[in-house]
Amino acid sequence: MNSRLSSLAWPVAMLVTASSLLAAPSRLLACSICRCGDPTFNALGKEGFTRPGFRVALDWERFDKTEGNPAEEAESQVENRYTAFVSYGFGERFTLFARVPWSVRNLTSSATGEEPEQTHTRGLSDPEIYGQARLWASPLRGAVGRRALLSLVGGVKTPWGENDVTQDGVRVDEHAQPGTGSTDVTGGLAFLYLVDRESAVFVSGSYRHTGTNDLGYRYGSSVLASAAYEHKLMSRLDAVVGLDFRHSHADQVDAGGTTDPDTGGSLLYITPRLLVSLGRGLVLRAGAQIPVWHDLNGYQQERAVVNVGVAYLFSR
Repeated sequence: MNSRLSSLAWPVAMLVTASSLLAAPSRLLACSICRCGDPTFNALGKEGFTRPGFRVALDWERFDKTEGNPAEEAESQVENRYTAFVSYGFGERFTLFARVPWSVRNLTSSATGEEPEQTHTRGLSDPEIYGQARLWASPLRGAVGRRALLSLVGGVKTPWGENDVTQDGVRVDEHAQPGTGSTDVTGGLAFLYLVDRESAVFVSGSYRHTGTNDLGYRYGSSVLASAAYEHKLMSRLDAVVGLDFRHSHADQVDAGGTTDPDTGGSLLYITPRLLVSLGRGLVLRAGAQIPVWHDLNGYQQERAVVNVGVAYLFSR
């Protein structure tokens, strides 16, 4: 029992340390559409970093946010996003990923003395393509295999999503558009440590540089960081607890560089998840990102993000 507790002590301490480091800044910035969390680890868990071969996943995510002063003019957005995820590992050193999201958005705009205005849109959001290259791995050891892995991650969010949706001949608000209309570039590092055959620690950090669309709108560039601890509770059940942090600049609303004062800020989430193995490579996932600390610009409120998904890991 003592050896088992000691094997768990340092991963827990690592999460606590990551929490204190991520919560340290007193004035940070956050964009209105960035999602926290590492997309590969969220979809595939540690298997996405340790096994070559082909994998697919399908996710549903619900996002809920309010921007603007309720006493003057406010905007509430609820998005349901459905994302297809495909990856292929070329041996142990390189993996290619693609994410194709479909967005359903409800935007409610309200101003003092006026009836709320509802906008409902749906369509293709921006597909993402990125790769993961292994920079370093510890030597093979016993049943655990390679205990530690460090990877470089880089990719592009394309402008291929719908960004010209209109209603009654008028282009709808930028936040109701399924796509951003911009090309964004992401780069970062990911580190995985296998504590034993039942436990793993994952840490990642990345920077997303956002582009400007044809109308001069630019979502704020962001720094994202995640730390998670995964542990097998039973033969078919794994639990994950993590911290997800986001920091980004306020949105630019026109070509002149005007920014929206009710976008930007920083958020720290605690992210519990459960992974259930259904057999034959099929894994069911359910989790939530719960805000525990924030420093948002202007008038903003971001609520918990709910995520449910299923992944299939092809055996090799």
